[in-house]
Amino acid sequence: MRWLFRKLFFEQWQAINAEARAERAADGERWDWRPLIALVICAVDLTLHEYFGDRDYYSQFMHRSPDELGAFAWWSGWRGIGYGIIPMSALLLQRQRLSEYGLSLRGFIRHAWIYGALFGAVLPFVIGASFTHAFQHTYPFYKGAARSWSEFWAWEGLYAFQFLTLEFFFRGFLLFSLRRAMGAYAIFAMVVPYCMIHYHKPIAEVLGAIFAGIVLGTLALRTRSIWFGVAIHVSVAFTMDVLSLLHWGSFPPGR
Repeated sequence: MRWLFRKLFFEQWQAINAEARAERAADGERWDWRPLIALVICAVDLTLHEYFGDRDYYSQFMHRSPDELGAFAWWSGWRGIGYGIIPMSALLLQRQRLSEYGLSLRGFIRHAWIYGALFGAVLPFVIGASFTHAFQHTYPFYKGAARSWSEFWAWEGLYAFQFLTLEFFFRGFLLFSLRRAMGAYAIFAMVVPYCMIHYHKPIAEVLGAIFAGIVLGTLALRTRSIWFGVAIHVSVAFTMDVLSLLHWGSFPPGR
């Protein structure tokens, strides 16, 4: 286990630190505004999501049930704004290339086996958790997904979209903005707010988010890509919803 930890994590963190030191030396240790901008945007975004981007605000604003698909569209749309549009705009204003913040597809096929290994490692735990009452009570978030296939796929599309923006924000924008100044420690700085956004979920998932954040953060910095995180997140979330519906015995009957 000690050897495995060293190969999979510690040596990767050392490599990340070496790259960051080399960049700082090449730039003459100049002041880097990116961590300041990224952390302030992170604080503002999470505050906006908490007060305006949740389904409860939608229900008060629109005078509708928070369980309607429109409430989840509101929730997913706000993630698109906070996790996507705002940080992307900040990067473009700084004349940064979005491809350098994890959006490049270069090397994805070559490293695809990592996604398969991660999904295979997580799957047994997801299946085990699916037998618990807390799991079945929580997933799918949108209970109307069991009514029809059109609602099921609409929900899964909204769910997948917010995972894409979430991965870009935490494993792209935030992580790569901190990397030069903090090296591998940027991973652990990113994990703090990432863990906290899971607080409304079962505690096992919240604790799992800490480990997942470290793994996905390390992977993102070493491969320079967020797409493995997007793939694993969407795959696991879809599997969780399907397993929960199986336990309910209530797959959509028609369109």
